[in-house]
Amino acid sequence: MPETSEDRPRNLPAVPGEAEAVILEGRVIGEPSRPVPLRAVYAVRTVARHDRTRAAGRQVAYVGIGAAVITRRLWESRSTARYERHIRAAELAGDHESALAWDAQRVKFLKDRHTRRADLIELPLKVARELPKIAAGVLGLLIAIGLLLAIASRNVKEVAAPVKTVARIAEWVAIAFSVSYGPFLLALPWIVLGVLWWAGRSYANASATGWTVARKQDDDTGIVITADTIVLALQHLPIPDLKKAFKEGWTPTFDLLPVRDGRGYSAVFRLPLGVTAEMIADRRPVLARNLHRAEVEVWPSDAEKAGTGPAGSVAVWIADSGALSNAAPEYPLMHEGTADVFDGVPGGITPRGEGTDIPVMGNNFVAGGQQGQGKSNACRVIMLGCALDPLAELDVFVFANNGDFDAYAPRLAIYVKGVEDATIAAAVARLHELYAEVARREGRLADLGAKKLTRGLAQQHPDLRPIIALFSECHELFGHPAHGAEAAELATKTIKRARKTGITLGFDTQSSRKEAIPPKLVELVSVNVCFYVKTWRSNDGFLGDGSFAAGIRATELRPGRDRGTSLVTGVSDQQFELLKWYFVEVDDDTGFDAAAEVIARAVAQVAPGTPVEGGRPVPAIEARDLLEDLDEVLSADRVKLRDVVGLLRGLAPAWTRYQNLTAAQLRKDLTAEGVRVVNSSGRYYLDPADLRRVIAERSTADLDEEV
Repeated sequence: MPETSEDRPRNLPAVPGEAEAVILEGRVIGEPSRPVPLRAVYAVRTVARHDRTRAAGRQVAYVGIGAAVITRRLWESRSTARYERHIRAAELAGDHESALAWDAQRVKFLKDRHTRRADLIELPLKVARELPKIAAGVLGLLIAIGLLLAIASRNVKEVAAPVKTVARIAEWVAIAFSVSYGPFLLALPWIVLGVLWWAGRSYANASATGWTVARKQDDDTGIVITADTIVLALQHLPIPDLKKAFKEGWTPTFDLLPVRDGRGYSAVFRLPLGVTAEMIADRRPVLARNLHRAEVEVWPSDAEKAGTGPAGSVAVWIADSGALSNAAPEYPLMHEGTADVFDGVPGGITPRGEGTDIPVMGNNFVAGGQQGQGKSNACRVIMLGCALDPLAELDVFVFANNGDFDAYAPRLAIYVKGVEDATIAAAVARLHELYAEVARREGRLADLGAKKLTRGLAQQHPDLRPIIALFSECHELFGHPAHGAEAAELATKTIKRARKTGITLGFDTQSSRKEAIPPKLVELVSVNVCFYVKTWRSNDGFLGDGSFAAGIRATELRPGRDRGTSLVTGVSDQQFELLKWYFVEVDDDTGFDAAAEVIARAVAQVAPGTPVEGGRPVPAIEARDLLEDLDEVLSADRVKLRDVVGLLRGLAPAWTRYQNLTAAQLRKDLTAEGVRVVNSSGRYYLDPADLRRVIAERSTADLDEEV
């Protein structure tokens, strides 16, 4: 037999003895009731939020909207409001011809209105004068008809028949009017409400304003961009002067209607008086939302500065929804091919789907941004392209202990990395060499009768091969307390003169502060690369002053999500490009670096005479001793400090530290060495006897240490 519920063992509490039943007495109460005012508020709120209540509210609102619409139309039909609105809009747009035309129409309207009103005043008098004549004429006509009827019927009574007929018709009309008068008066308010409702509903559906239309699913994220779309987005920007212009009838003029531009749309439109392109760029998040795009997919900028439109206009590029989320294609030279640094090397893909080359010869570059956003990869991509040019000589200094360029070592003429002072010193020494090389090449090109280095000259003369030097994490170089100022001065002087000599410098850093990357250096480079940064100061620090105001804003990139994407200037005719860099794959866990295969191919095809695999010795910085140099240039007489500076510069004209030395800095250095500086009548003097005393004491101390 199947087991029943009564036969199954029960899990009873494990207590000794027999458990006694416990009976609880009490009263079950419900949920505490709300106070009456709260219940009333809750009920009203529930009813107000119901869909049917909202629908009823819309129908009622149509009546008010209709009244406002009809009132406005009546007012505009009887006043000059519409003409004045068009005149103000034309004046705001600077269209004086249209303003004069509308003013002429306004004057004509005023004359016609005056004539109509004068005629209306005279109408009752005219009617009063003509009414007896009209009545006599009608009566005479009826009598004439009656006479004709009497003659035809040979009955004199028919003379009055037409008059009686007209009287009978008048009687029936009076009866009908008296009967329908009351119902008509009762129905008149409802007729008026119906007309107002119809006018309000038509206007609301035509303008599609907010709560006056029924809600529907927002499924237009991929909306096609048209001129109307842009105008609608502008109408909802929170810019007071722009709103005022629209209210007064201004409409945008498009120098370029929205057209397909790669994976997006380009357009150029003009702005009203009082509104600038910077104001539109400041409201880019709202503009993007109004266009149903992410912020990073809408890029307004000053059209006049970009060279795409007149002053006072905006150039905007609007990406297809989600276009920027696509991964960059494979590096185009990954498996075959060579590059030419004189033409440019592959960099990445623009949102328009176009491959973009990075110019190298005659250019210098700076790459910056927050950590982990792709600046090191950008430099790897540029240097990989340069490595595929058989003529190019490559130097890489990495002021960190990372392995970003370890795979590039077989192709590099100089490769130094580390955080030690020796790495900084080697970089400064190489900058000294490059600056001297600029001068040598200038003379060499002059001897050859050439204005600048070309590929043909570089092929014929191995001593004129192009040189590309990268200084990665350069904030460690320029921020060094002993060599930073010297490095900044050398780099700046080299860039100023190296454009035609085939020497290119590149820098990447995490910070845009002047101690990390000198502003005078950023101003001179022609290719500026900026990944995501937090502030406008950092943005302008990498892209140049005024970039943020002009709408070139790396602050709008999304950290992490837009990793590998940067704003770049100087790579095309556009004011800037939004570039998704090619990615050269690396795997930190296994040590795999896709660049190794490309570097091996580059080494195999390098031209004879181009140094590779550390073929150029790592330069050593010249060591100079301040006290020894002073002992050499000073006689026995006391000398002014400012004259001492001149003597040091003459002793070592190539020593940058002496060339930038001031009397105040020299006084600090001497004080640190224990040399006394005498102040006499507000001027500082150095006594050679005191200097030589310090040198002797130092020599004695060195001997004691050796013993």
